[in-house]
Amino acid sequence: MKDNLIATKTYNFAISIVHLSKKLMSQNEFVLSRQILKSGTSIGANVEEAIGGISKKDFRAKMAISYKEARETHYWLKLLKDTSYISKNDYDNLEPELSSILKILFKIIQSSKEN
Repeated sequence: MKDNLIATKTYNFAISIVHLSKKLMSQNEFVLSRQILKSGTSIGANVEEAIGGISKKDFRAKMAISYKEARETHYWLKLLKDTSYISKNDYDNLEPELSSILKILFKIIQSSKEN
């Protein structure tokens, strides 16, 4: 089976989010760590569901959820940086990949509407 770019990117991003969440929990930050863990890992989980979708409508719906989860993750990531829970360096390591994922998901959603 051929590798799927967005599935690979979102899986690898989820791994980074798990590590970030563990780091936050070790600093006794449980609420925000849980929020970013849920939204950051949900991106890839919904991509996987979309890939296994039973219809084009199902595919689009799951990709749209992935996009929304990525937007939410972007919010939590910015909040963590701006409240000094994570360093600018931590943010700068994660944000470009998340922005890339958002762009790809948006393009997938747009092109699936056209077809």
